Amino acid sequence: MEATVAERGQITLPKAVRDALGLTKGTTLKVELDGGRIILRKDVGDALSKMRGRIKLPAGTTTDDVMRELRGRAPGDPYPPPDETE
Repeated sequence: MEATVAERGQITLPKAVRDALGLTKGTTLKVELDGGRIILRKDVGDALSKMRGRIKLPAGTTTDDVMRELRGRAPGDPYPPPDETE
């Protein structure tokens, strides 16, 4: 795929790239230089900050509980406490 630099330095990303990454009007991209390469990264920090505080956990449930349920126990995870069995 190719993109051409316009007079004001703008480029149009190919539709396949925009669709694959879910890029829409107003999406922020991080621009990095790596030697002679330009790296564009989708800024997911903004999307995460918009979601912060919108998900309510049931009373008595912690985010650690939810992560254990989703991922299972991690090696060295002290939960459940040593006096309890799984």
